[in-house]
Amino acid sequence: MLTFRPVTQYKAGIIASLLHQCYVKIVSAESLYWQTEEANWLQFDREVFENLDTVGRCVLITCLGEEVIGFGSFDPRQRPELGIIGHNCILPQFQGHGYGKRQIQEILERFNQMGIKRAQVITGEHPFFLPAQKMYLDCGFHEKRRLAGGPDPRYKVIEYEMRLK
Repeated sequence: MLTFRPVTQYKAGIIASLLHQCYVKIVSAESLYWQTEEANWLQFDREVFENLDTVGRCVLITCLGEEVIGFGSFDPRQRPELGIIGHNCILPQFQGHGYGKRQIQEILERFNQMGIKRAQVITGEHPFFLPAQKMYLDCGFHEKRRLAGGPDPRYKVIEYEMRLK
């Protein structure tokens, strides 16, 4: 059974570890562009655990039974107009089973409970992110625009958006 638990049930380092495990293939294959992301993941992990009452409330740990398989994060500070889905990932060995989609749907449900009108998420244009691109479209997002940015200057980032109930 898939459950979503508060990050307060875990120790600092879990988020950076999950991100590292999920991105290890692209980091090792294209370290010139992606190695610096590791520092960003560590910083995000620190921000979450140093601010459990604010940032930490916007992170959910995804579990299959008792096993941690991923996490999702969000930023509701622009509510009620906009909620932003942040870092999210499912460990590679659990990908392809709909868990990532269910994780995003959980965040969207939370946005609906907060009265948020629109949701936004960004992913990369790089082929590594094709499964994420498909998942966001399957969740009901539509591509809004492509922008320069991200760790690899050869690829743009894709901004997706959707209207909520």
